[in-house]
Amino acid sequence: MTQASPVGQATSLFQEQFGSGPTVVVSAPGRVNLIGEHTDYNGGPVLPLAIERRTVVAAGHGEGWAAVSAIDGTVHLLEPDAPSPDSWTAYLTGAIRVLRRRGITLRGARLAIASNLPVGMGLSSSAALSVAATRALVGLAGNKVSAELIAEVAYLAEHDEVGVPCGRMDQTVIALARTGSALLFETGNGAMTQLPFPGRVWVFETGVSHQLTTGDYNTRRRECQVALRLVRDYGSLVTVLAAIAAEELPELERMLPPPWKLRLRHVVTEVARTHAAARALVARDLPSLGRLLLEGHESLRQNFQSSCAEADVLVEAAVQHGAWGARLTGAGWGGAVIALIPDEQEARVAAEVSDDFRQRFGRLPDAWATKAAAGVRSEKSAIGDRRQS
Repeated sequence: MTQASPVGQATSLFQEQFGSGPTVVVSAPGRVNLIGEHTDYNGGPVLPLAIERRTVVAAGHGEGWAAVSAIDGTVHLLEPDAPSPDSWTAYLTGAIRVLRRRGITLRGARLAIASNLPVGMGLSSSAALSVAATRALVGLAGNKVSAELIAEVAYLAEHDEVGVPCGRMDQTVIALARTGSALLFETGNGAMTQLPFPGRVWVFETGVSHQLTTGDYNTRRRECQVALRLVRDYGSLVTVLAAIAAEELPELERMLPPPWKLRLRHVVTEVARTHAAARALVARDLPSLGRLLLEGHESLRQNFQSSCAEADVLVEAAVQHGAWGARLTGAGWGGAVIALIPDEQEARVAAEVSDDFRQRFGRLPDAWATKAAAGVRSEKSAIGDRRQS
């Protein structure tokens, strides 16, 4: 089915609701994390890439603050000086407040948002909105700032203003991604390396939504903090779990009781897998990368206990039908599974995986493929633009 692109939707929505064309149009991608799950807030490496699906913010000047989304078409009046609302507009008011603290001010703005990113599937739809809104507001103010600063403002808007207990991975890759590349981001020291990502990654949505602000995610973060404290009590000088060397793991596991030794095991082994995955990308060795993804999923399932039945079925089916590897991506307890599939087998494997899932759960998963895409960027106003999205 042909429908308006997010750029076309956002610019048309802006004109319909506010009576003129936007001054600035910005798009930001979602992301998948190839590997390096739950390592970012533990000081370790991550290996994400930006995807082709994007969120668009069309912006123009205004005396007050107002925003509208293509999801419901309702104009929301924003109050940046009030407590954050319990809605998607909190990401906008959060960005406004952080930018003010950075000396970038506006009297007001009108914003229209459209997206083809699924929400709640672990593909960073909220970070895409935060990054796109930040870049749009900066442009509207007539400022030019670095992509690194855009990422930092968007992170502070989510973490400090909205209260999402996230790391910096999502905002960083969404702001700095390059076409055809994955980003090795060493969260412990901030080092970043662009690595070639040939081909495509398949995304299978579990249909199970997850929330980062409540539940098991927060529990796992606390468990990682306790594990670090226990390790330090035993004499280690590390300040983050990811700094523990693999050779230290067996002795520490004997000392720590469950569940903390399981959380420690996942983080330490995931750090090693992420560095191995980076080497596989440099060598353009997708079969080896696939095996590392599968090992990572097993650790998420057994050691971090953050998977779900739908994800496990998708991973098992993908490998059974010919994928090099697959794993749950994102925080877990729902979201999406990614799979690396040989080019010539993509259509067959995707169809057979979807059929296995249907037989188990009575519905087909949304399944689609993406190449590694560019990060946040300015777009031309595209009112009336219609193309396949």
